[in-house]
Amino acid sequence: MQCPTCQNEARKFGKDRDGNQRFQCQECPKTFSDRRAKALGEMRLPMDKALLVLKLVTEGNSIRATVRISGVAKDTVTALLVCVGEKCESLLQDKLQAVKVADVQADEIWGFVAMKEKTAKKKEMGEDVGDAYCYVAIERYTKLILAWHLGKRDSINTYEFAWQVARSTRGHFQLTADGFKPYPEAIAVVFEGEGRTVDHAALVKTYGKIEDDHRYSPSEVLDVTAYTCGRTPNLDKACTSHIERQNLTIRMQIRRMTRLTNAFSKKWDNHRYSMALHFATYNFVTPHGTLTRNAEGKKTTPAMEARLTDHVWTMPELLQETSKISTLE
Repeated sequence: MQCPTCQNEARKFGKDRDGNQRFQCQECPKTFSDRRAKALGEMRLPMDKALLVLKLVTEGNSIRATVRISGVAKDTVTALLVCVGEKCESLLQDKLQAVKVADVQADEIWGFVAMKEKTAKKKEMGEDVGDAYCYVAIERYTKLILAWHLGKRDSINTYEFAWQVARSTRGHFQLTADGFKPYPEAIAVVFEGEGRTVDHAALVKTYGKIEDDHRYSPSEVLDVTAYTCGRTPNLDKACTSHIERQNLTIRMQIRRMTRLTNAFSKKWDNHRYSMALHFATYNFVTPHGTLTRNAEGKKTTPAMEARLTDHVWTMPELLQETSKISTLE
């Protein structure tokens, strides 16, 4: 062990009150501790309680429902969500780099923070209030969430999302998105800047007229049109069914994304870290029902299918991996 001040060799010098090994520099009189990164940071919540809270939250329970079931205070549940979610965001950025892909689908799923966009504009609120669109990219065959970005539905955030997709993938592949106008320019500019090309196709659905203005479900799909946006995509394979199914998973497993409820996010960071926690557990912890079985006859996770890991992670293992990432940073 080296002294952090003068970089000279240090000797063991007892332990601190938390049981961490202490050292003393042999040149200068300074002492220091070898503090290992903790999965929950400075939180004093017992690990079994923390795991219960995280399992409840990632299975679609609201904050208050989690409080009632676990007995953990609301502020503690929220603090745990932010602590783990922030580390999960760093973990995803570290693991999802230059993944080999063949067919990628992208879409935006709507949510909001604190209030609807119409009310936020009327009250002249800041950018962290109102519509919160989550851009998501999924690999068609491995079901791996490759990239995600939370922001407004505009050109700036579309460029940021395109950069995230380029960062997390490698090689040439086909990308299918909806007809959102900023996509063609953003994808072309970002990938050309990286010295790469991508076959970009857009899939546009035409809906019938809604007879009842109060009807919640969408009207009937009358026509589906695929057209080329960049390079030479195979329009016969242009599809957004998998990313649209992923949107359902998001709404089912993240309570604040469920429609027509009062469980919406009150703060932007809470919303962002909830999404990060969901995508981390989806990729590494939860076996996917459509993926092939491993040698033991069990379902695999998207991360296993994409060769990012060789086994299904447990929630404690996910916490341990996130603490390693935070230590490196």
